[in-house]
Amino acid sequence: MVWICYIIMLAVPYLLGGINTSIIITKIKTGKDIRTMGSGNAGFTNTLRTQSKSTAIIVLFGDVAKAVLAVWAVRLSFLFIGGIDTTNVALNMNWVGYVAALMVVVGHIFPLYYGFKGGKGVLAAVSAIFTLDWRSGAILLFVFIVLVAITRYVSLGSCVASALFCITTLIFTHFIDSDPSGIINTVIALFTGALIIFMHRGNIQRLLSHTEKKLGEKEKS
Repeated sequence: MVWICYIIMLAVPYLLGGINTSIIITKIKTGKDIRTMGSGNAGFTNTLRTQSKSTAIIVLFGDVAKAVLAVWAVRLSFLFIGGIDTTNVALNMNWVGYVAALMVVVGHIFPLYYGFKGGKGVLAAVSAIFTLDWRSGAILLFVFIVLVAITRYVSLGSCVASALFCITTLIFTHFIDSDPSGIINTVIALFTGALIIFMHRGNIQRLLSHTEKKLGEKEKS
């Protein structure tokens, strides 16, 4: 029965990740596709810039909820279907949660329901990271907040925090917790962070050319 759990590990987070609150709520409120507005990104920041703050808050809660639910859905499926507690470090199965986190980000970025064109996965990623390890989540969120507060560039904070994900994972799971799956967790974290940075390639180009919009600057709708 464990094989069912592995299918769930890949499919459920991906499908949950593809439920894009930004696309849904903007369509309901305006009748328009958020991907044709502002920066064209179906995520929290573009929603905040092109829609109301209340709409952005709904997107915030939606992205957080689906990421947390995805990780726990996988963990509980292994526990109740496969009889494996993946949070037990001694069982060397903690990597399962990291795969779930990666898949929810993949689902958010490449949603099956919306022609494989979604957001950049930052909010979904940080929510999943907090679910996996609050210590990593707290450090990455702190770095993000400090960088955005200083520079007003959300993309810069997102990219730096994403790059640090594999480092915090290596430190906490491999060196501090002595988790047997620590190296595997780190590799998965590396792929997750690299994917998010890749999705910000346009932002990186604009940062280098000093044309990137700062937090608080409105996009044209």
